[in-house]
Amino acid sequence: MTTNRLAALAALLLAGCSVGPPVAAPVVPDTARAALRTALDAWKAGRPIGSLAEASPPIVAQDFDWMAGAKLDDYAVLDDGKAEDANLRVKVQLTVRPPQGSPVKKTVSYVVGTDPKLTVFRAME
Repeated sequence: MTTNRLAALAALLLAGCSVGPPVAAPVVPDTARAALRTALDAWKAGRPIGSLAEASPPIVAQDFDWMAGAKLDDYAVLDDGKAEDANLRVKVQLTVRPPQGSPVKKTVSYVVGTDPKLTVFRAME
């Protein structure tokens, strides 16, 4: 084979190879806000965090207060959220009742993703 043919063959073989890690799709804000409300409504209704995996569509969630057995008495979404790469960061005021205690109000942020799965994670601030 000639040098030109080898170069052309190499170019064809490399055309399908990506350079770097895959890029996540941009967040869909309306879908993210709906997933956050679904998760918080489930917590407020007393459902376990794992029940979100059976929602339609399924949601992967993480909130250490919820996982520790705290009850959610109330919540208020404080903003429409800010897109950060593939996530939406949303501020929420929670009224949380620990298993052995009185209600506590706290303002937190949730990081919500929409691709490839719906995810609702409490930000570690």
